Amino acid sequence: MKILTGNDLKTGAVVWWTGQDWSPHVDDAVDVGEQAEEIMGREESARRVNVPYAIDAEKDGNGGVRPAHIKDRVRALGPTVRPDLTLKPTEPEALNWVI
Repeated sequence: MKILTGNDLKTGAVVWWTGQDWSPHVDDAVDVGEQAEEIMGREESARRVNVPYAIDAEKDGNGGVRPAHIKDRVRALGPTVRPDLTLKPTEPEALNWVI
């Protein structure tokens, strides 16, 4: 599974491609398959996202999306040392993402 991520051009927030727009929640990300380059070029040209890139990901056991690389897991979830500052601080499985 390939998903797209980047930073919102206005706010700098980490965002994920939903198939129509960008979301701050990785679980909204869709598999872009072979269309990654086309979508990235179009979205960067439209000035909605800064430096989009494709990453490997997988569906987790709950139907959510989990980036394959630790760097992108941290980008998706938030700081590993302060779970109270994550995007979903009450999600009990959130800490299982990191190593």
